[in-house]
Amino acid sequence: MTNSASLPPPGADALAQSDRLAELLRSELEAAGGWMSFARYMELALYAPGCGYYSGGARKFGPGGDFITAPELTPLFGQALAAQVVEVMAASAPQLIEVGAGTGLLAADLLLELERRGSLPERYGILELSGELRERQFDTLAQKAPHLAARVHWLDALPARVAGAVVANEVLDVMPVHLLVSRADGLFERGVAAAPGAQGEWRPCWADVPAAGAVREAGLALDLPRPQEGEYVSELNLAGRAWIAAWAERLEAGAMLLVDYGYPRAEYYLPSRATGTLLCYYRHHAHSDPFLWPGLNDITAFVDFTAIAEAAFDAGLDVLGYTSQAQFLFNCGVLDCLERRGPREGADYIRAARAVQRLTAPQEMGELFKVLAVGRGMGQPLLGFARGDRLHTL
Repeated sequence: MTNSASLPPPGADALAQSDRLAELLRSELEAAGGWMSFARYMELALYAPGCGYYSGGARKFGPGGDFITAPELTPLFGQALAAQVVEVMAASAPQLIEVGAGTGLLAADLLLELERRGSLPERYGILELSGELRERQFDTLAQKAPHLAARVHWLDALPARVAGAVVANEVLDVMPVHLLVSRADGLFERGVAAAPGAQGEWRPCWADVPAAGAVREAGLALDLPRPQEGEYVSELNLAGRAWIAAWAERLEAGAMLLVDYGYPRAEYYLPSRATGTLLCYYRHHAHSDPFLWPGLNDITAFVDFTAIAEAAFDAGLDVLGYTSQAQFLFNCGVLDCLERRGPREGADYIRAARAVQRLTAPQEMGELFKVLAVGRGMGQPLLGFARGDRLHTL
C-alpha cells in the first residue's frame, strides 16, 4: 500500500467527503455479504453521488487538480482534432457530441476552430453526469467562446439516435474494471472485503474469490499467463464493451473518436506486466493504493483497445482506424496549427511548441496515448489514420 505520508494531506472538508464514501462502502459491503467486486468499488469511489471522486466537487483537472489532460496543455490538441471532426460531420451530419468534457476547454477549442474552418455543428452535445463539472464547462464556454455557447446543450444520458461525430478523450480509462488474478490453481476475481483497523474502525482490504459468470468467461478467453509461483494480475473492462455496444445501437451515421492511454491486447497482457495497469492519481502524484482516501483519488486502468474494437465490430460498427496520438495529430495537421501561433522566436510559439512536444513525443503522451475510430456509413479512410494506421495490431 502507498505511504500516505509521502502525499499532500487532504483538508478537513475533503476528509469528511472521504469518510462519507467510506461509510457508504461499508454499508454496501455488509449488504452484499462482505465482498464486492473491484468494479463496484471503483464505480462508487469515482461516481457515488455527492462523495465520489467525479461527483464530490473537488478540483480535478489542471495544475491545481490531480492530473493534466491534453486540452489543458494546449488548444492545439482541439484544433488538430477539429480537422477530423470536420471530415466526419461532412460525411454524416453536422452534429457533435463530447463525452466527459472535463473543464470544457476541449469544447471551447473545438467550437472556435470549427468556426474558423466554416464547419460549426448545428448542436454540440456534452454528455456529463457531474453537476460540478457541468458548471465548470458552462463557465469555460461563457469565457472562451461566449458567442457559440448557445449551440451547446448537456445530455443526461445517451441520446436515442446519433448522427455525426462523437469525441471521448480519456473516458474509457475511468470506467470500472474487474480485477483478474491468474495463479497455478486457477482464475480468480480480486474484490474488496472489510478488515478491522488498529482502533477497531473499518477499512477495505483485498479478497479473492473464484472467477464466475461473465468475468470468468471473458477471463478464460484472454488465456492469461499462469505462473507456477506467485500470481498474474490484470484488468477486465466489461463496462467499456457494454458502453460501445450501447452507442452502436444509436449511431446511425458518423464516427466515434476515442482517445486514451492503452495497448492492443497482445501488449496489454504481456507476461512481464504481472501487476496490471491500475493506477491512482492524487494532486499530480501517481500511486497504487485505491483504498487510500476513497473518493479523493482518480482511479484508472489502461485500455485494451482490441476489446473495445471487437465490441464495436460485434455490435455492427466499422473499425475505421487505430494509431498513436502522435501519428493522429500529425495526420490532422497539428504542425500547421502550430505555425499559426506567430513568429517562431516568439514566446507564444515556443510555449505552444513545447506543448506539442508533450503531446507527440514517444517518451511523453505521443506513444502512450492511442486513438481508435469506429463508426457507420463513413465509406472512406479517415484523415487521422491516413498514415501509420495500426489496425493490423489489434
